[in-house]
Amino acid sequence: MTKKPSESEEEYFARQDAEVRRKAAIEKRREMEAAEAQALKALHHNHCPNCGHTLEAVTFKGMTISKCFHCDGTWLDPGELELIAGKEPGFLQNVVSLFKGDK
Repeated sequence: MTKKPSESEEEYFARQDAEVRRKAAIEKRREMEAAEAQALKALHHNHCPNCGHTLEAVTFKGMTISKCFHCDGTWLDPGELELIAGKEPGFLQNVVSLFKGDK
């Protein structure tokens, strides 16, 4: 004859089971968020934030600048503006004049 667990044992095992399932759900959510972030990055990485076309890397005075030749947008990665501004006087004006479209 099997012994029926007391109510406190049943509650304990129910809590343990619920905790295991809660942790599994949290881990699954983290995995899904990471996968979604990766998918968004793949979808948008190296695309112009203005028009969505592919950005092209252009080297100018040792700096790699992202350029969209579709809308003439010029994009810098974090920290690049500070590097450009500190290189030489008039550097930003030279960059703008170099990439300015014939519109």
